[in-house]
Amino acid sequence: MRIASRVLFGWGAVLLALGSSAAAEEGKFSFRPGPAEKDTPERYRLAEKSLTYQLRLKKELPISGVEMYELTFPSALKSPHAVNNTVHAEYYRPKKTGPFPCVIILDITGGDQAISRLFARHLAQNDVAGLFVQMAYYGPRRPKEGNVRFLSYDLHRTMEAIKQTVLDLRLAAAWMESRPEIDKDKLGIMGTSLGSFMAALTCEMEPKLGRVAILLGGGGFIDGFYDHPLAEPYRKIYEALGGTRKMAEEFIAPVDPITHADKLKSRRVLIVAAKKDEIVPPRMAERLWKASGEQKIIWLNSGHYTAAFFLVTGLDAIVEHFKK
Repeated sequence: MRIASRVLFGWGAVLLALGSSAAAEEGKFSFRPGPAEKDTPERYRLAEKSLTYQLRLKKELPISGVEMYELTFPSALKSPHAVNNTVHAEYYRPKKTGPFPCVIILDITGGDQAISRLFARHLAQNDVAGLFVQMAYYGPRRPKEGNVRFLSYDLHRTMEAIKQTVLDLRLAAAWMESRPEIDKDKLGIMGTSLGSFMAALTCEMEPKLGRVAILLGGGGFIDGFYDHPLAEPYRKIYEALGGTRKMAEEFIAPVDPITHADKLKSRRVLIVAAKKDEIVPPRMAERLWKASGEQKIIWLNSGHYTAAFFLVTGLDAIVEHFKK
């Protein structure tokens, strides 16, 4: 996706250069668990808490009618890396009074984050605020030393990074709910590739998020990836060390969107999948679609990487999903 994002979305850098920084707004917001918290798996539960945030106007996009702010607040968890313990986000809001819907946006595995910023800008241009949130160990949350990543061979750290990200996104939803310009009844989340798995999982754990768009993702990690050709070298090592498919299923279940997909039946779900996806097998999208109530699914005639060209033309469907 990196080449496609540079070709298609490089103009974003020019637009972002039009703005100027301003003094930060400092304030507080609170997370208050609702009655459904008791039904949330323990690893993703949050107690009531009050947090301080900073919001700074970073750029104005006068042609688009959009303002971009930088948002920071403390993470829900403390990791061993101090830089990872502050949540960073970019808030794209229409230059209007509101209230308007707001959508959390999550990024792909690698790349320059241009795709997520494009989505956020396009949503805001169409009266849907976009909150592009950096996941654990992403962007400014990544330590400069040690090559620490969200996904790594350190499976314990990866599982903790997923947990931390879900909890941080629950806090982000509480921040969105606190904003007077945002419609509290129209909060959503979307992600692409890796971000889509995190979006689905977070939506399952956070009742405030009533809408989700899952782009190039799905559910059922073991069914989808255990026998995947790209996983073969690692599977052989894993099995040589005594690992089994059943052990892998039990280990991965807490972070697999398919485990609690029934919670998505009460949400508005849009799945966009690629018929020729060479990274995320199409059956994973179909399985999550069925498990979440067989709501709306759009099939692109593309592969995983070439889907970038199709997603751009399909942005109106995503906007409509979060507005109606």
